[in-house]
Amino acid sequence: MEGSQVSGEPDFLTPEALLASAVMGGGLPEDAQHHLWEAGLSYQQDEVAEAHLRQAEALAPGHAAVLIGLYRFYFYKGRLRECLEVARVCLAKAQRETNLPADWREVRAQDAEFSRYDRLMPRFFLFTLKGYAYLNMRLGDLEEGRAAAMKLLELDPTDKIGAKLLLDVLNRAGQDDED
Repeated sequence: MEGSQVSGEPDFLTPEALLASAVMGGGLPEDAQHHLWEAGLSYQQDEVAEAHLRQAEALAPGHAAVLIGLYRFYFYKGRLRECLEVARVCLAKAQRETNLPADWREVRAQDAEFSRYDRLMPRFFLFTLKGYAYLNMRLGDLEEGRAAAMKLLELDPTDKIGAKLLLDVLNRAGQDDED
């Protein structure tokens, strides 16, 4: 059963299948993969790199590898508002593909196996929610960021994803304001 889906659940992957999964680029059309590669090579030329990313997106709309490429590009270029928009698209993708409620605030721990590393889309949801929380904090929407970090901690009570760090930063910032 190596490399195949297990138990008939689409988000359950063996380690071998995980490496070939959509999040790691599996199922990505060759032309889209080429544009992602070219975007990386032309990273220093913003317009060229972004054009390649948008071409990849046109060829493989909604593909996680493309979304991750866009997210990273905008993040590392400091274009946080655009990065936040990509994070919202990633959240919606993970919610749809994991049959989670459309509003992340309504997601409950029992809705998916968030603690299992072999559950691809629930993990993608958690990491995306962390990015969403962080971006909101950086952009000044501290309450939205706090709410997302609190939801992350609710879904990941052992804090493998690192929500407590985000909350600690927020709490320290609040203390600095009081001094």
